[in-house]
Amino acid sequence: MKHYSWMAVSALLLGFTMLNLTSCSKDEENGSTAPTEKEQGGKDDDGNKDSGKDDDKPVVVPDVVVTVDDSGQADGGHNFQIIDDNNFYIDGIKYSIEDDHLVVSGYDAVKFRDAAVIISTLNYQGRTMDVTSIKEYAFRDCKVMTSCVIGNKVTSIEFCAFYKCSGLTSVTIPSSVTSIEYNAFYGCSGLTSVHISDIAAWCAIDFSDYYSNPLPYAHHLYLNQKEITNLIIPDGMTSIGRSAFDGCSGLTSVTIPNSVTSIEVGAFRNCSGLTSLTIPNSLTSIGYEVFYGCRGLTSVTIPSSVTSIGDQAFDGCSGLTSVTIPSSVTSIGKNAFYGCSGLTSLIIPNSVTSIGIAAFNNCSGLTSITVENGNSKYDSRDNCNAIIETASNTLIAGCKNTTIPSSVTSIGVAAFYGCSGLTSVTIPSSVTSIERDAFSRCSGLRHVYCHAVNPPLAVSYSPFIDTPISSATLHVPAESLDAYKATSPWSEFGTIVAL
Repeated sequence: MKHYSWMAVSALLLGFTMLNLTSCSKDEENGSTAPTEKEQGGKDDDGNKDSGKDDDKPVVVPDVVVTVDDSGQADGGHNFQIIDDNNFYIDGIKYSIEDDHLVVSGYDAVKFRDAAVIISTLNYQGRTMDVTSIKEYAFRDCKVMTSCVIGNKVTSIEFCAFYKCSGLTSVTIPSSVTSIEYNAFYGCSGLTSVHISDIAAWCAIDFSDYYSNPLPYAHHLYLNQKEITNLIIPDGMTSIGRSAFDGCSGLTSVTIPNSVTSIEVGAFRNCSGLTSLTIPNSLTSIGYEVFYGCRGLTSVTIPSSVTSIGDQAFDGCSGLTSVTIPSSVTSIGKNAFYGCSGLTSLIIPNSVTSIGIAAFNNCSGLTSITVENGNSKYDSRDNCNAIIETASNTLIAGCKNTTIPSSVTSIGVAAFYGCSGLTSVTIPSSVTSIERDAFSRCSGLRHVYCHAVNPPLAVSYSPFIDTPISSATLHVPAESLDAYKATSPWSEFGTIVAL
């Protein structure tokens, strides 16, 4: 096994930086941030951009082994300083002995080097000890750190390990790491790149939360020194872990093989540069926030193997103009397509028996909504351009072209929420209740024609939050004028007149 000195690893870090700067400059000169495969020599099997050169070699995280002699001198130019029997500094990084291994437990702000290298193994006093963990708060507020290469024996990065290391621009995470705990990289606002050597290992890391992954700050992921833009998940992988590519805005396309059967929470959340996506027919569900905030996507084909679309699965995909929901889908979760303002039409297949609250809220571009005939739970009777829960006669989702049928008795929670193109709406006399946020944030609403003699009950909160009803006109039966003027929220309309 090849061992590296601190100076050699520093040279490797410089190589990472220079290569990244060169790549960026070339892209900018060509006027393109996503070169074609032909220009780049194609993609290798791991999905990274391939230069096409024969001398391209995979780069692995170096095995940094430090040996301390009997006089307390470390080899390879490393600075070794004893604190006590179980604690010492190497190049300003504090290591502590735990059982038969070492952990990183702190740093010396005076002796710390800005380009940090966490060693793999220490030979000391007749013992060989691997560094297996970076402990909680180990580098808290270490603003002098600019880069960090983590040794290839480390398996866990604990709670808040790099908390608020705002000067950190680059981090190299070895394939040995299997878990990164809560807020490990919280506040690392200067990050611009994350370096790895194995896609499969990266996808298997157990990220505890949003800020345990450095990508939401760095946005750019490098595999063996090349930025990943066209990601091809290796065949044979069965799962893509929680938050694996969260915030990786450098991704433009993702291809997932049929071997993958699960994609965990937020795996591709906020991949805003993603424009092309292939979902395999081995997948049975699209989970919570998996494609949240992927606003570059324009179309999605959901395979017929999928039976459920989870909460917020496509929330904030504002560029999405078309989506086909197959007849295999039985449930659509809360806020599943919230904020998909580019969608213009929607067809709910007759297989769907569960639709969560606000599943299609803030889809301001919708002009057509259809529920297929034969659906046992929902309908769009009378070509109403809405989704109605059949048993309760509750309208649960509408659009700017909705005509509320005279058989509807209730307008559900957030049914027209964010429908900015809605300028007028007619509420039939059959409606007795309107639930919270039913017409909230309908910024263009100017006229409401309510035919109910008794003012419909506003359930819980106002149905008109953040809708400018003070400048809108409410039209009601002549005999009910006084009742509407005395009942909230109807009394808040700027003008109330007889039909």
